[in-house]
Amino acid sequence: MMIGCDQRRRLVDAVAQRVIACADELTELDRAIGDGDHGINMRRGFEAVLAELDTIAKQGLGDSLRAVGTTLVMKVGGASGPLYGTLFMTLGKSLSNEISREHVANAFGVAIEAVKLRGRSDVGQKTMLDVLAPVLAELRQDGGDLPARLRATAGAAAAATVPMRATRGRASFLGERSIGHMDPGARSSALIIDAIADVMEEWA
Repeated sequence: MMIGCDQRRRLVDAVAQRVIACADELTELDRAIGDGDHGINMRRGFEAVLAELDTIAKQGLGDSLRAVGTTLVMKVGGASGPLYGTLFMTLGKSLSNEISREHVANAFGVAIEAVKLRGRSDVGQKTMLDVLAPVLAELRQDGGDLPARLRATAGAAAAATVPMRATRGRASFLGERSIGHMDPGARSSALIIDAIADVMEEWA
């Protein structure tokens, strides 16, 4: 599949708009187990992305993704900026305008490993990785209706962080008190996957 300028614009816009629309929800989640600024920071970062949307969309897919990542690193505070920046920038290194499911899955796998390294974290520690890893596993599966499967996987994975005890990040300082709350990074990751799934359905 070829990803042209209009498609790149739609993809970046959909992700940014979804995160911005849910910023208050993300902030509330972060107030329970973090610094209370995840939604605020993510909104600031993706508003900056939208401000450069025309320029970003005119670039090839790889350069577009790297531009998004660079913007998030510069504009999003806390740990989220470097982590999401790493995710998008690493994806950009591996993807071109012509993509396939297998190609995207391989690039996503490399990006997840980069996030693990950047955050010194892994799956099972109540972080965004607990959404990204199951989504990768689903992406690697054959079968129809991929957007719906990715959306369902991301949503269920974010919900599955509620009973988990955080062992990385600000939430880990709470120990057992982190149990019973959804991880805000997992939720923002699920929102991004959900927006991407919506766009994939439009392309089908």
